[in-house]
Amino acid sequence: MQLDYVILGVLALCRLSGYDLRRWMEGRGRYIGYGVQLPQIYRRLAKLTERGWVDFDVDPREGRPDAKVYRITDTGRTALLEWARSPFEPSPRPMDPDFTLRFIFAGQLDPEIALDVVRTELEYRREHDGRSPALPAADGGRLEPQIPELDPVWAGTVHTLAHEHGYATARAYITWLELTQARLEAQLRCR
Repeated sequence: MQLDYVILGVLALCRLSGYDLRRWMEGRGRYIGYGVQLPQIYRRLAKLTERGWVDFDVDPREGRPDAKVYRITDTGRTALLEWARSPFEPSPRPMDPDFTLRFIFAGQLDPEIALDVVRTELEYRREHDGRSPALPAADGGRLEPQIPELDPVWAGTVHTLAHEHGYATARAYITWLELTQARLEAQLRCR
């Protein structure tokens, strides 16, 4: 279902063919964390057309198959706005693509929506991901390797390094959310 809002969000910006939607996702949209293949896009476009959320014009191409160029309809606009204004629920999974999708495709509609999404995500991340980087006591002595190639001390070291990476990534994400919130608040004060 999220792909529907990605498509509607992109079509709110400009009219595109299914092929051009895929190119957008591989180009400007590559950092949204939502990879899809061309057949998925065409299937979703067909469903969105059935629902009346998008429509298309046929663009004749010389020497190539004609292209369907899609546009968002009033019904699609209403669906996009309802989704954009619905409450955002952060995922327990850190740096979940659903936040990015909501921030971009709902946030592009209104700075207040963008700020609300960022505030909600930031509050959740501060509570869940911003905890102390302290690690539990080394597990090396409690591990019972099930294969002879596994050194419990080394395994503990690798797990500690992975934990530190996760903690550093979460801290960087929280810092970005804080900066983004401050920037959006400043933008709204200047309105």
